Amino acid sequence: MKRIAILTSGGDAPGMNAAIRAATRTAIEQGAEVFGVRNGYEGLIHGDLIPLSARDVGGIIELGGTLLGSARSPRFKTEEGSGEAIETLRQWGIDGVIVIGGNGSQAGALSLSKAGVAVNGVASTIDNDLFGSEMCIGVDTALNITLEAIDRLRTTATSHHRVFIVEVMGRDCGYLALASGLAGGAEVIVTPECPLPPPLVLERIHEARRRGKRHAMVIVSEHAKHDANCLYNCLLEDRDACFDPRLTVLGHVVRGGRPSAFDRLLATRLASRAAELLLANDTGNLIGLIGGNATPTPFEEVVGKAKPLPAELLKLADTMRL
Repeated sequence: MKRIAILTSGGDAPGMNAAIRAATRTAIEQGAEVFGVRNGYEGLIHGDLIPLSARDVGGIIELGGTLLGSARSPRFKTEEGSGEAIETLRQWGIDGVIVIGGNGSQAGALSLSKAGVAVNGVASTIDNDLFGSEMCIGVDTALNITLEAIDRLRTTATSHHRVFIVEVMGRDCGYLALASGLAGGAEVIVTPECPLPPPLVLERIHEARRRGKRHAMVIVSEHAKHDANCLYNCLLEDRDACFDPRLTVLGHVVRGGRPSAFDRLLATRLASRAAELLLANDTGNLIGLIGGNATPTPFEEVVGKAKPLPAELLKLADTMRL
């Protein structure tokens, strides 16, 4: 392969820039020209490509977000839109593509692969819901930002004898809520996979008070069946309330941090491996972290599959709340 293109798609994640840098420099070192696609699949449709040199990707490893930009592209999901994207690749003489992103992004990569495009993916999403990678780029940074917020809220919760309902991101996956709640010593963790009805949440909070706790932390994933607002309103209506409730929605703040050392290293390993395999004509794979190694998994085994929460963490969370 003489020319490859790199794009970032879907929600941004801390470490995407490190992945762009690693894929670019690995490809250049092996003699390929590299182009960046601006604004994901939408940029691919419109031919918004820029050349990338080793110097162009210098000084970005420590930056959050993505140098190339990202955008949702409903048009790419249509036959006409995907056809335009493939035509862009032909016009620019692109031999292969690296897609850095999560579930939707890799679904797009699969469609390109089925159309005959040489493409590899890099697992990158703070939701950690992508099958084919034990840990995705951005998760560690988002988790640490979430945990810092929980630690700060615990300080004021203890001082004022309050219960804090904290909503964290995660789309339909509760990994961030589970991991941050476990690491932050939460009394209750509510996820889409493990929904807790409001009466049970209230009972666990009362149990915490009976055990002598001066506060309670309830961590709720954003798309749980009984969401943070629902639980907050139930607490307000609780006639036997033992704590003064407060609601905090962390939202997109967890996306914006400088990538942690773990995410920089993970991004570098996964993206470099994706470029190596692409240039060796080993394509049609998502590159993810499995067993400590940067490992390819065919797109067909990744896209559309639900990634379960780790059973060990679920059991620990139930034990540690006591």
